[in-house]
Amino acid sequence: MTQPTPPEDRLPPTLFAFIRRHSLQQQIVVTCITLVSFPFLYYSFELPKQIINQAIGGKDFPKDFFGVSLDQMPFLMALSFLFLFLVLINGGFKYYINVYKGRLGERMLRRLRFDLYSRMLRFPLSHFSRNAPGQYIPIITSEVEPLGGFIGDSISLPVFQGGTLLTILVFMFMQDPVLGLAAISLYPLQIWLIPKLQAKVNRMAKQRVRLVRQLSDRINETAIGLTEIHASGILRHQRADFSARLMQNYSIRYRIFVWKFLIKFLNNFIAQLTPFFFYAIGGYLVIRNELSFGALVAVLAAYKDLNSPWRELLDYYQQLQDNKIKYQQVVEQFEPPGLLPAALAETNDLPAPKGHADLAASGLTVLGEGDTRLVDGVSLRLAGGQAVALVGSDGGGKREVARVLAGLEAPSAGRVTLDGVDLGALPRPAIARRIAYVSSDPVLFQGTVLDNLTLGLKHQPANPAPPLFAAEAQRTGNSADDIAADWIDRHVAGADDEAGFNDRLSQVLSRVDLFDELRELSFRSIIDPDRHPTLVAVVLEVRAALRTHLPEQATRGFFEPFDADRFTDQASIGENLLFGTPVGPAFDLANLADNAHVRKILTDERLIDRLCEMGAQAARLLAEIFRGLAPDADIIRTYSFVDADELAALEPVVQRHQRQGLDGLRPEERISFASLALRMVPARHRLGLVDDGLRSAIVSARRCLADTMPPALREQLEFYDFTRYNRAVSVRDNMLFGRLVPGQEVASSRMRTMIVQALDQVGLRQRLLEAITAVGLDIDVGVGGSRLSAPMRQRLAIARALLRQPDVLVVQDAASHLDPADQPGLIAAVREAMAGRPLVWVMQRATLAQAFDEVMVVDRGRIVEQGRYEDLVQQAGGALAKLVQVD
Repeated sequence: MTQPTPPEDRLPPTLFAFIRRHSLQQQIVVTCITLVSFPFLYYSFELPKQIINQAIGGKDFPKDFFGVSLDQMPFLMALSFLFLFLVLINGGFKYYINVYKGRLGERMLRRLRFDLYSRMLRFPLSHFSRNAPGQYIPIITSEVEPLGGFIGDSISLPVFQGGTLLTILVFMFMQDPVLGLAAISLYPLQIWLIPKLQAKVNRMAKQRVRLVRQLSDRINETAIGLTEIHASGILRHQRADFSARLMQNYSIRYRIFVWKFLIKFLNNFIAQLTPFFFYAIGGYLVIRNELSFGALVAVLAAYKDLNSPWRELLDYYQQLQDNKIKYQQVVEQFEPPGLLPAALAETNDLPAPKGHADLAASGLTVLGEGDTRLVDGVSLRLAGGQAVALVGSDGGGKREVARVLAGLEAPSAGRVTLDGVDLGALPRPAIARRIAYVSSDPVLFQGTVLDNLTLGLKHQPANPAPPLFAAEAQRTGNSADDIAADWIDRHVAGADDEAGFNDRLSQVLSRVDLFDELRELSFRSIIDPDRHPTLVAVVLEVRAALRTHLPEQATRGFFEPFDADRFTDQASIGENLLFGTPVGPAFDLANLADNAHVRKILTDERLIDRLCEMGAQAARLLAEIFRGLAPDADIIRTYSFVDADELAALEPVVQRHQRQGLDGLRPEERISFASLALRMVPARHRLGLVDDGLRSAIVSARRCLADTMPPALREQLEFYDFTRYNRAVSVRDNMLFGRLVPGQEVASSRMRTMIVQALDQVGLRQRLLEAITAVGLDIDVGVGGSRLSAPMRQRLAIARALLRQPDVLVVQDAASHLDPADQPGLIAAVREAMAGRPLVWVMQRATLAQAFDEVMVVDRGRIVEQGRYEDLVQQAGGALAKLVQVD
């Protein structure tokens, strides 16, 4: 049952409560330093008066200076240097206080962000079905950013600026009480008026924050539903909706600006009104000899400094109100009902898997929106190695039952026990150690395949964090664990050392049939050769073996090797010229003739005019071919080295070329035609424009290009070298060192067979497979596993669960993306791996449930049928029989 959040587990309700709880000691320190600085500040105001009245306008020299008698000029210099010294002292105080405040603010901001992120990890899963996850991103990243700066200033700034203000006022009253009263005469008006205006701004600021969050939710919703928007053709409606939201945001922000700058205007006007009193009253007193000229100058200088702290205090008041609102709204967003208590979020006492479990549920009830009963009084028990399939219609409650059994969702009523212990009383890591859960759409985190496979083994670091790192983390209430440490607990996976762990990985990957797909992905990947020296060495051996054991006559027609002395028809003319792969912007294959060095070589080799002519002829021929065709016609895709828009832009240039030849073209037009020609692949774009003479000339220019290339350009090109690994192309391309003929499926299959036979013949096949497997585990899966196919993601998630050897495995239809013919095999493999331990599998296809010991049909939140598949499917009109019939 959902428990209320304990008071001690809540965020401090107000901003100053948060400040007091986490930085009171530091605030006292900076306040004390501030107070110590005030005597120095006061004397820095008093000293100019003494310089004018005593050193410049004074008499009766010599005068005493700290026990030393000085004449007028030495006395003036002494006071001047003392003033300079006080300026340095006051500047030093300000510097230290500002740095201290900045560090304090950053530490508190780090603490707040960590606290918010930690709380988000404890949100009930159902919370994100009712609230858009995207709204929490700006809260943690940008919305709390101003709070860090304010927290550092929260106490020290009013103390420092208020003390500065008070020090200056005391000095003014000491010179003349009338001038002192003139300085503060308009303060009461500001103190009364400004808060009233600021309150109006605060109300609008709250409204603006809500609107921005709604805007964020809408953007997130649009990104998720983009397919539906395009399918419905409602782009105009969506733009209108977003425009209306922006108008609301603009309107409220504009009103905020109007009122904020009105406040600034009033503050500035009042601040500039006070000098009027000084000039009028002070001048009158000086003329009447009731005030010294030096005192008036000192008062005016002090007032110049008075305006700054007063303005700082007014700005502080505005920031205080803004940040109080921000903090309160942040707290509201991070106090959802059903928040997992902090005591249950972490534990160092992690139980070892027992190899068996007794999982029972009694009277489970789960309430949804409007107190709808998603699960209604479900009771069940799984013991020993029982494998249970949960089937039923979507929305019938089977998925909710699975999440509750896995301890991921707290029931509204009833309880789930594991070996007699209520899951609600166990810490979440302890539950996860014994119960594994695989969802139908598993989430992979950005990182390598190995990172994601071992995710369930990363509960504690093997080594403590460095002392400095740990100390700073503790000061800010952050995690003192070192993320760079080894977090993988190999013992949980059933291994005693690295070799045993690698064997377990291989066993699990083979069981879920992921090895072949990972290897294929590895062969297509571009790797860092410095990270995989073993594979690089094997690939170079394979390359040499294939060149020896696959003679050219055997592969002619479906493979063309790279040769420094030959033209490759399967590569573009530009690639043939470079004889390498660009790794920088200098060699853009789409606009290769733009490169000055390439253009110089082509000119020197008398190729530039010929390529310009070829580009013009190609543009003319393709314009004729494309004329009247649909944009998605197959022939257009075949000639994809140029698109219809580019051809349309070149058409008037082509016509001018037909009339006037190359002489009628501007330099940039000649370059465009040359670049177009360099994109052509002779074997694919059969326009009849490439002859043997051009091939020989390109090979000759290739040598000249390489020999004369400047070092800076050489770094941006990875040359094809038979003795070196090319870091810019895939493992497969490095191994073959050539180009396969595209679109030849039969030929590709034949090539694969020939490669396998050649590698078996020289004994390299097993070494290559072992080396490429390590690369497969090191492949980056991309954001959310985007680089892997949906079936691969599901297989990897199941492998991740099996690797940790759980006592109970709950699977949420995690084979749905696989080919239907492959699903029974995967289910059988998982059943074999979980032999002797409970297995719960939520099924989309009821016919797959025949592989399980028991079937439970869940409908309208209740188990309406339960028993062996063979018995239930024979019951005419039964719930399972109906599902099988639909299936």
